[in-house]
Order: sequence, then C-alpha cells, then structure tokens
Amino acid sequence: MAKLLTPLNQAALKAEDFSKIERENKEISVRYDRGFFHHVKKALGENKIAAVCLVILCVIITGALMAPLSSVDPDYMDVMNKMAGPSREHWFGTDELGRDSFTRALYGSRVSLLVGFATMVVSVTAGTCVGAVSGYAGGKTDMILMRIVDMFQSVPSLLMIIVIFSFVPNNMVTLVLMLALFSWTGVARIVRAQTLTLKERDFVIAAKTLGVSHVKIILKHIIPNMTTQIIVAASLSIAGAILDESALSYLGYGVALPKASWGSMLQNAQQYILYDPLLALIPGMFILLTVLCFNILGDALQYALDPRLHK
Repeated sequence: MAKLLTPLNQAALKAEDFSKIERENKEISVRYDRGFFHHVKKALGENKIAAVCLVILCVIITGALMAPLSSVDPDYMDVMNKMAGPSREHWFGTDELGRDSFTRALYGSRVSLLVGFATMVVSVTAGTCVGAVSGYAGGKTDMILMRIVDMFQSVPSLLMIIVIFSFVPNNMVTLVLMLALFSWTGVARIVRAQTLTLKERDFVIAAKTLGVSHVKIILKHIIPNMTTQIIVAASLSIAGAILDESALSYLGYGVALPKASWGSMLQNAQQYILYDPLLALIPGMFILLTVLCFNILGDALQYALDPRLHK
C-alpha cells in the first residue's frame, strides 16, 4: 500500500511546490510593478517644488469649479463701494465699478482654464494625427505636411488671430479654434520625430509582415508608444494657451465683456495701477502661478516618464 501511495504523494508534493512558486511569482510581479502613477508619484516625491505646484493647481481648479457656488455676482456693480480695499465681504477688494475682485478672479479662472484645456485637446489631437501620418508615410507626404507646419510656424500667431477676429464672431469656440490653429505645429514635430524612430522597430515591422493595415499600426502600435511625449507636450500646451488667451483678452480680442477673464481684468486695471496696484496684481499672480505650475509639472512628468533621464 505504501508503494502505491508514493507516486501520488510525489505528485501532490510537485503540485504544491508548483503552486508555491506561482504565488511567489505573483507577489514579485505585484511588488515590482512600475506603472504610470508609480513613476509620477516617485517624481513628485523627489521634486518637492513640483508637488507644491500640483497642490496650487488643484486649489485653482477647485476654486474655478466651485465659483458658481459663490453668493456674490461677479458682474454686480456697487459704484458706492468702488476701489475698496480687502475686507471680510470683499477678500481682494473691489474694482473701478465696485465689482468683487475675488469672485471675478474665480470666474476668470474658469474661462482661462477652459480655453487652455480645450485648446490643448484640439491642438494635441490635430498635431498627433498630422505628425504620425507625416513620419510614418515619409516621402512626398512628409515633405508636404512639414512645409505646411513650417508655414504656420512662420506666421505671428497673435497678429493673425487679431486679424481673423475682425471677420469672424468673437466667442469662446472661435477663440479655442484660433488658438489651436497656431499651436498644433509643435506637437506635430514632436510626434513626427518619435514616429520616424518607432516605425523602424521590430514590432512595427512584424505588424507589417502580418498584414496589419497602416491605420491600425499607427493607432495601436506607434501612438501608444509615445504617450509620454504627448502628455508632456499637452501640459506645456495648456500653459501656452492660457498665456495667449490672457494676451488676447488684455488687447480686447478675448472673451466678450462683461464676462471676466484674467486678461480683461488686467486691461481694466492698467489705468488704475498707480492708484490701486492690487487690481493688476491679482490676475497677474493667477496667470503667473498657473503657467509656472504647468511648466514645472511638465518638466516633472518628462523626468518621471522618460527612462533615459533616470540615473
């Protein structure tokens, strides 16, 4: 009987050893899994300034989202209380028409952030498509698309947008489209450079050998492998769009008055800057902090997601 049970015992021991090794491998795979959020968390832990910038951006975005909950109307004019200093009722004081500066800054952040994110989505989508097609196709297609990119980059964008606004309606959709029209070229060049490298990799050559269509190769093999560069370009694109929107609003070509934006607040404050510098300081600090935080976070993301920068 003992001899008959010996092979069974050996099989049970082998099965137990196999399951034990499998559990250890699962623990090791979970322990050493290094995903997107792991690298971002590590980069923020090493770069304290980037972590502070992330907190500042979260505060600004939260304030923008919760602006409609404010009991103060940003367009309510109290001419008897104009140019008032900071107080319990008006944290940042009032402007030249008696409007609450704090509430208008919150509503201005909604406009600037909305324009920045919407412009980023449009410009990154267009730039990624053009850059991927240009780099993958090569030849005459690449030459034609790159000459179009050179043409857009050689034109002064703000001047052209001001000229175009003379013939089209001035609204939020037009502003986003105009900003995206002159900001997709940088993303296209980055994506094209990465595509020229990726299309020579073995996995792309294998996909071509298996008969995979060119569209599927671009969408499933090339673009997912340069997500890092696209994310960094997107963060920098938001900062550039916010600056351009503020400049256009300052010149009177941004959002239509009386809707508040940081640029229009600067425009209204310029004639009172010697009398009440706080009117210009508030929107200027919002623009400075937002753009600076996006730029610093873009550098931190590039370091976190690019393994070539790791020691």
